[in-house]
Amino acid sequence: MTIRIGKISYWHVHAWEYTKYAQEHPGTEMAAVWDEIPSRGKEAAEKLGVPFFESLDDMLANGNIDAVIVDAPTNRHREVIVKAARAGKHIFTEKVVAATLHEVNDILAEIEKAGVTLTVSLPRLNDGYTLAIRDILEKKLLGEVTLVRARLSHNGATANWLPAHFFNAEETQGGAMIDLGCHPMYLTRLFLGEEIVDVTSQYGYITGKDVEDNAVATLSTRSGAVGIVEAGFVNAYSPFTIEIHGTEGSLLYGTPQDKLLLRTKVGGQGEAGWQEQDMPPKRLNAFSQWVGHIQDGTKAEENVALAVELTRLMEASNLSAKERRAVRLEELAR
Repeated sequence: MTIRIGKISYWHVHAWEYTKYAQEHPGTEMAAVWDEIPSRGKEAAEKLGVPFFESLDDMLANGNIDAVIVDAPTNRHREVIVKAARAGKHIFTEKVVAATLHEVNDILAEIEKAGVTLTVSLPRLNDGYTLAIRDILEKKLLGEVTLVRARLSHNGATANWLPAHFFNAEETQGGAMIDLGCHPMYLTRLFLGEEIVDVTSQYGYITGKDVEDNAVATLSTRSGAVGIVEAGFVNAYSPFTIEIHGTEGSLLYGTPQDKLLLRTKVGGQGEAGWQEQDMPPKRLNAFSQWVGHIQDGTKAEENVALAVELTRLMEASNLSAKERRAVRLEELAR
């Protein structure tokens, strides 16, 4: 059975990428489009050769739609995802699910009630370096983790290739941290392997936009391990970088080559110096995983759990930068 997909908005820069996934996957097809900007939606629907709906409610009521891909503005995620869930549609959404923990919990309650499948686009969970790093950590080759640092940055604000609405504070609910920093944020949380106690952030506004274009968040844990998340829209040549340090070793990725380097004392290997590690192939992307969950009647449990954690950390980060203080995760309204 082919899963027929309705597209909810082409606001996000990855919207056409996900459309392509749906077009190329043998188990899915694009079937309809709705967009909060009708002209953009009509243009997309014409390109796809599918109907455009002026009303989201009408699209969701259409019996020819089984599932939706959500690329609406972040501040509208709760509205559109809750509507989709209540209409019985499976949901694939761009990160973040929503900007606050309270909104995410509202969304998850509706999804649970409706019995539909949710998967969130957290693509770097599926990359070879992530899979290799998780294996290294599981083998305790670094001993106890003491510090994780992850950085992702580009020049979208200084080279002016990001769309103007990506600097609209109301629509985006944030800038470099919530857009780019989400990737190093969920990876840092994953690699730390323990609950975060509080978040302290510093945001910069180098280009004078309404949202931050240069950002750092520090994550604290009960064990004393520290996470550092860095993101920016103002760097021409900043590589995607991961560092993890522990009591028995360290690993580096992207400094700047796409190589994974490990040095460990475990097994008497310390004198061998830095050793390049093999990386497995990527796993299926999040979209294909979503389709598999729909077909098999299963849930994307780790994906959704990490997505919820991502929202908690982003909400705390934004609040910390605004109020210039450490924000304890337990403060956030559920």
